[in-house]
Amino acid sequence: MNNVLDHKCPNCNAVLKYDPHLEKWKCEYCRGEFTLNELDIIKKENNIEYSKKGNSENYGYICKNCGAQIIASENTSSTSCVYCKNTAIIMDKLTGEFNPDYVIPFKTKKVDAINAFKKFCKGKILMPKEFNNKKNIDEITGIYIPFWLYNFDADGIIEADCKRITTFRSGNYMYTKTDTYLATRGGSMTFNYVPVDGSKRFSNDIMNSIEPFDYSNLKEFNYSYLSGFLSEKYDVDKITASKDAIARAKNSFIDEMSKDIVGFNTVVPINNSINLSDKGSFYVLLPVWILNIKYKDKIYTFAMNGETGKLIGNIPIDKKKAVIIFALVFALTFIFLLIISYLR
Repeated sequence: MNNVLDHKCPNCNAVLKYDPHLEKWKCEYCRGEFTLNELDIIKKENNIEYSKKGNSENYGYICKNCGAQIIASENTSSTSCVYCKNTAIIMDKLTGEFNPDYVIPFKTKKVDAINAFKKFCKGKILMPKEFNNKKNIDEITGIYIPFWLYNFDADGIIEADCKRITTFRSGNYMYTKTDTYLATRGGSMTFNYVPVDGSKRFSNDIMNSIEPFDYSNLKEFNYSYLSGFLSEKYDVDKITASKDAIARAKNSFIDEMSKDIVGFNTVVPINNSINLSDKGSFYVLLPVWILNIKYKDKIYTFAMNGETGKLIGNIPIDKKKAVIIFALVFALTFIFLLIISYLR
């Protein structure tokens, strides 16, 4: 049997959830509020029984509160019962190598994410109706996504092909002169908290797009922050993820050195020699609101930074609606022109 943590209100035994606005844990029934220190004193464990079902990808949990079965994926580290909403924080998936070093708690609530999505959709008249469906929008979910953070010291040099372009007139002719130079710049930089998504399930492009997070808000990991949210453990290990972190650090080094080359029309880096010194890494959980909407057999994913509120995603065009609106505009324009012609 695996240990599963579920926070219960010490006043009425209802489920406690983390409130991002209060930065406390709040009971929705008796309105009790508790700080992290108070919760650390309350140690209620083993509220959900565990049993492995079938294969390595699905795990079954029996909720002691209502007896319902919860199915979670192998990488799920916190979930909830769909019937009684009991939080299930799966302790064995957050221990040992999977024990996070830090977490950035949610700063936004579900209502904030819903309002941000509605504002994002506002004015898009060609948007399919599925993206305005309350049932779909209410499925937005707060998830703690696993990330690796890397620290590096960097030093090196870059070479860049630089062009200075000038134009001048001589008699009746205009001339363009292009001077080409080879510029070299060198220096050293420190990179703190270079992030890499540690989950294969979430698109790296999406996770990169909702950056940055404010890493000054990192808090020492505590299971209590997961109450009321889903979370996942990493399935991209530290060594594999470090390749992306190294590439990001080197590209940033090249960009910064290139900015120091001034006085040219174009600056194109062509060679570099960069040394990175590993100054440590951390396994962290970062807050993200995720919404998936299906339209014409394709899933459209929207993600919002659970700390800053930055939201990204793409809304498709409803072609039928576009045709109807075009036809209406054409018809109204045609009628208007007929009236003008008749009046003349």
